Amino acid sequence: MPLALAAALLLTAATPAPDAVSEVAPGVFVHLGQVAEAARDNAGDTSNWAFVVGERCVAVIDAGGSEATGRALAAAVRARTALPVCALVITHGHPDHLLGLPALAAALAPQRQIAAERLPAAVAARRGTYQALAQRQLELAAPPVIAVPGETVNGEAAIDLGGRRLVLRAWKTAHTDHDLTVFDEASRTLFAGDLLFVGHLPVLDGSLGGWLAQAPALRALGAARTVPGHGPVSSAAGWDAQTAYLAGLRDAVRAALGRHQTLQQAVAGIDAPAGWAMTELYHRRNVTAAYSELEWED
Repeated sequence: MPLALAAALLLTAATPAPDAVSEVAPGVFVHLGQVAEAARDNAGDTSNWAFVVGERCVAVIDAGGSEATGRALAAAVRARTALPVCALVITHGHPDHLLGLPALAAALAPQRQIAAERLPAAVAARRGTYQALAQRQLELAAPPVIAVPGETVNGEAAIDLGGRRLVLRAWKTAHTDHDLTVFDEASRTLFAGDLLFVGHLPVLDGSLGGWLAQAPALRALGAARTVPGHGPVSSAAGWDAQTAYLAGLRDAVRAALGRHQTLQQAVAGIDAPAGWAMTELYHRRNVTAAYSELEWED
């Protein structure tokens, strides 16, 4: 059997169940990915995605972390509605939210593919790194194809699904430099992407100060529920826990800088917080990123 076919069959065997979605509000369906590192056994199903059904069409939010996941997501949509997909929105360009895009788009033929204005450049800068990482984690025979949406948002835009309006908003640098949220006005559901982590340790790949500065504006959107990029659907408690972690990280790094500690000393000396998953993978990275940012603040 050719290696490429063998790898495809292995990945297909690990594809998430097409019906693994919950209707969290009328017409709002959410799939919760595993809180884990991407691997062959989970087929890259390590992030949340969703779709919203209007009277005329459907919007899909995020694409999952592999070709196999993209196919499963498309099957989940089609199992619940035959309406056309008018938009496929990517909240940011990390592989666990993006790699399913080619398969998902091929299956659902969305009229529009949308992301924040800075996403294409951000993905282009890391394309090789993302491909090599996914090939290793998912044990693929070849690097995966990475596609990006052709339509971008700078500021705000809206999508009309027929009797249902979604508001898209691009944010200043926070989790990344190209975060995009989707707010369903009908159900007051906010799809936050990785601007919100619940249970999974937040991952800093943009600006700690920017993330904290924009937290009040995210809260002020008045969502009845928020779908995070990772972890269960949340209320205000999810924002509270994340803000406490980010503020604690900022304060601990500032204290280390005040003691004139080196980066290595800060990384070794700032303990990982309790109550979060994935700290072994991301805590030291977060300290490193925060130190690099805060050592230059006034």
